[in-house]
Amino acid sequence: MAWSTFPHLQKAPPMVTHVIPVVPLHERWFEQSTGGNDWGFYFSPLPLVLTAAMLLVTMVWRLLAVRVDRPELGALTPLARLTPWIPRLLGIHLGVSLLALASTGALLTPAVHDLHGVTGSALLLAEAALGIWLVTGYRLRPAASLVLALGPALGLLAGPMALAECANLAAVAAFLVVVPPGADRHGAVDPSPDALRRGLFLMRLGVAVALVTLAFTEKFTNPVMAARTLEDYPALDVFGLVGIDLAPHTFIAVAGAVELLFGALVLSGAFPQVAVLVAAVPFNATPAMFGQTELVGHLPVYGVFLALLVYGSDTATYQLVRWLPTGVLGRLRRLPTLRRIRAAVTEG
Repeated sequence: MAWSTFPHLQKAPPMVTHVIPVVPLHERWFEQSTGGNDWGFYFSPLPLVLTAAMLLVTMVWRLLAVRVDRPELGALTPLARLTPWIPRLLGIHLGVSLLALASTGALLTPAVHDLHGVTGSALLLAEAALGIWLVTGYRLRPAASLVLALGPALGLLAGPMALAECANLAAVAAFLVVVPPGADRHGAVDPSPDALRRGLFLMRLGVAVALVTLAFTEKFTNPVMAARTLEDYPALDVFGLVGIDLAPHTFIAVAGAVELLFGALVLSGAFPQVAVLVAAVPFNATPAMFGQTELVGHLPVYGVFLALLVYGSDTATYQLVRWLPTGVLGRLRRLPTLRRIRAAVTEG
């Protein structure tokens, strides 16, 4: 593909000819957002091929996982002792995140921090109060419901894309609505399998929506901002560290594909122990570089990773982690390509 296809990126400074970040850094937290919505880049051959490859990897990943009747990493089964307290720990993660965001003047995401007037102050006060409530652990279902109710306010202030980009926070709140902590034993709870699988699906769905949205709004359809991020933060040139030098458009596509893959794997629920341990590496790398903003923004994701790791390590709950609604599974089974993949896996 000729680089002249993307003249708007050719105008970028020389530094941009290095790698675009392939770690889940949220550029909007550190860069002034550009207009984006440049679908011409995404509908070029490389991003489309990488998208198809990531979806194929996810389908094969899930088909392999459903054949394994145990947690894939047996050495992690002792983590199952934490299972009863996961909702309580998620409440703490969400509460601390809301408190930290409110203290910096941000509403639900570090990208929305320009709040003024009585309305802005009231929203930040409500966010802080909900954070305190969630940390206390007292009757968290209504607290989590109120967190979800802040979503429309964020949508009005910053638009629907901002709402989708912070769906990971809503994912934790939705889980707590379905599976709140208990009233005794420091919040321990033994939910029904039906409630737990629904809560886990909502949590996975929220994180997947956030990651896939960011793959498009910050990479696939916003290559200019992705390039500018590296210009300002050259330490993100991870491929350059090992001597790999590829064209800018290649790295932008790879960055979006990696984020898309993370979202698809989380949604699939397959091999959650391995998926979480792999994803945790880049998610833990960026806070060391970008400090408090990145750490606070990732807190809900860390809580989700903890939940998936613990529930995926428990022999009583690991199958619930990969549950998908029957309608979704039925439609997937009718896909001809998926039928061929499943047949090949079975024969193997």
